[in-house]
Amino acid sequence: MRRALPALFTLLTGALALAAARDALWRGPVVVPGPAVGWLLAQPVRRAAVLRPWFRLSAGLAVVPALLVAAGAAVVLRVMGLAPLGEALLALLPGAVCLPLLAVCVGMAVERRAALARWVRRGTPLAVVALMLLAGQVALAARGHRSGFLEGVELWSGPWGWAAQPVVAATGGSAPAWPAAVAALVLLTAAGLFQGHRDAARVPTSQLRRRAATAQTVASVMWTVELRAAKLALLDATGGGTVRRVRLRAPRSRYLVVAWRDLLALLRAPARVAKALMWLVCATGAAALGAESVGGRRDAGLLLALLLGYVAVGGLAEPARLETDDVRRAAWSPFRFRALMLQHAVVPAVAGALLAAVAAVPFAVAGAPWALVLMPVCAVPFAAAAVFGACRGPVRTNLMFTGVSTPAGDPGVFLFVAWYAAGLLASVGGLGLALHGALPHRPDGGGVLAVAAVAALLTVGLLLCAARSAGRLVRH
Repeated sequence: MRRALPALFTLLTGALALAAARDALWRGPVVVPGPAVGWLLAQPVRRAAVLRPWFRLSAGLAVVPALLVAAGAAVVLRVMGLAPLGEALLALLPGAVCLPLLAVCVGMAVERRAALARWVRRGTPLAVVALMLLAGQVALAARGHRSGFLEGVELWSGPWGWAAQPVVAATGGSAPAWPAAVAALVLLTAAGLFQGHRDAARVPTSQLRRRAATAQTVASVMWTVELRAAKLALLDATGGGTVRRVRLRAPRSRYLVVAWRDLLALLRAPARVAKALMWLVCATGAAALGAESVGGRRDAGLLLALLLGYVAVGGLAEPARLETDDVRRAAWSPFRFRALMLQHAVVPAVAGALLAAVAAVPFAVAGAPWALVLMPVCAVPFAAAAVFGACRGPVRTNLMFTGVSTPAGDPGVFLFVAWYAAGLLASVGGLGLALHGALPHRPDGGGVLAVAAVAALLTVGLLLCAARSAGRLVRH
């Protein structure tokens, strides 16, 4: 923990700033209710008196959870014997107060300036790559592979390092000038709050109206657990992703049309492939950490790797979800709707298997050549599970209330989760059980064949369920 503190603070601060900037693309610190935007701001009133209280409210609400996290971190440092409780809490206090306030100021700047919002959209992929590199540095530093140059740059290059210095000093690290760093952090926070307070009164009314409508839409669909509708509303508000004008020669066979369309959609949205690759890297890291552990930690690493792998492959099945958002879009297809949905699993399965084969190369180099087969095999049922999830249909909130009384309460919530995440639970659970029996021993040909057979059975079963659900969508 002591070795990882500089990189860890930089990682957390960068993630907080990126989250605040992305949040400001559709919501931001100043979110005025629809009636106030549509009627009150149209009257001859002082805009500052209406808008600035919302900025102050956002700033205050941001500090409260940060203080709770700081209290928990102080307890962790005390339990680990790195610092006394009071000293650890005082060392964490500057970061707990200043960093969330600075994040609110970053969000205010993005909300106020359209040019900065465009830069946030374009720079998000690079920011995510930087955060992944920082996560790698944290893992290496925790294992004793530290870089003094990088840590020195991180401790003095910005508020992320200034907030870390008192904690580094309290835990026995080298940070002799931490009072100067805390003073710089406080001054920067004060300047950011001053500028953010000024910007809060200058957000255009048209932009406030759009943000109020988006926030109302997201809140309404979240009450009905329509996560897909909330995602579409956010994508529409944030501008979606970059679309590349890529052309592919159309196939002559009608049986290749769906795969051609899905591949073209994937090539025209490179951000989707980048996200899949990012989640796959995270899954590979979880699998590597699990392989070095024993017992429960190995199983936890395996399940986490499978879950992240499902997220990676599932992101490639967006054309299937678009098809089921409005079944009338399938009017172009020469196939029945259930056959059309089954064909939507081809490109995610093939692309996921190829990416998984690339991710398996480090395991093969390290002496585990079976990973070149097992990892691509796992991608196929994940693609089938994603298509099955796309054919799920409207959310059945009635499952939450069964009227059955048990000592643990109404089991309807568990039924709803089982229905909503049936594909995820089936694919991750089935593959987890198969790999749990094969991985403790070095898998031979029979073990790899057994895992492949389980993956094939899961794929067939999930595709049959997807076809049945797709037929029900058309009938209703």
